[in-house]
Amino acid sequence: MWDNAALLRSIANALIGFSVLAALYGAAYYAVHLPGLYPLQSVQLSAAPQRVSPEDVLQVVRNETYGNFFTVDIDHVRQSLEKLPWVRNVTVRREFPHSLVLDMEEHQALARWNGTALVNRQGEVFSAESEQKLPDFRGPDGTSPEITQQYMQFSKQIALLDLQAAQFALSARHAWQLRLNNGMVLELGREDMQQRLAKFVAVQRTEDGRQRTEGAVYVDLRYRNGFAVRQTINVKG
Repeated sequence: MWDNAALLRSIANALIGFSVLAALYGAAYYAVHLPGLYPLQSVQLSAAPQRVSPEDVLQVVRNETYGNFFTVDIDHVRQSLEKLPWVRNVTVRREFPHSLVLDMEEHQALARWNGTALVNRQGEVFSAESEQKLPDFRGPDGTSPEITQQYMQFSKQIALLDLQAAQFALSARHAWQLRLNNGMVLELGREDMQQRLAKFVAVQRTEDGRQRTEGAVYVDLRYRNGFAVRQTINVKG
């Protein structure tokens, strides 16, 4: 092999080329890591947030952003921003030469969750403060997506009666109960909930049906051919 001049020249050229590339890579790596090269100068929000304070966003960016335009860890910045209340999802992207652009999605509160948190429209539980008047969801851990899905369906049906859900509960035995904003409680059971509620709504949309449930505080819909009504008891002194 050592007598093959052409082969030796090829090896030498390859080594020289590799050395040049390594030197260029080293120089480029050193250059982009210089603190003064392409420093970050601005952070832009693609849309004005409704719930999240811009000051809180700026504070997180100031505390959690290290390096320059090329070296900043945008995944770390994203994860830090997603810890803020009301922030559901954040996309962080670079905008040459000195900016970061934040696309921020906020939670849209749908209900309260077990008296300690909130539920968004995707059925996800999150922690935040809210003064909104919201229905109350009750259920075992991990059931918020299922409760949200059922709530959407039930809300359409009771809206035909000009009513809304005040509380929607799923028991540990998977039985459903709905309390309306007029105070009436509907016991839906563990199966055929949609059909049971649909029958009740159909009856309530008739004059005779409304008279039968006038003053009712509790309606048990778990009967095959009807439902049981518990009326308000008026005590006269």
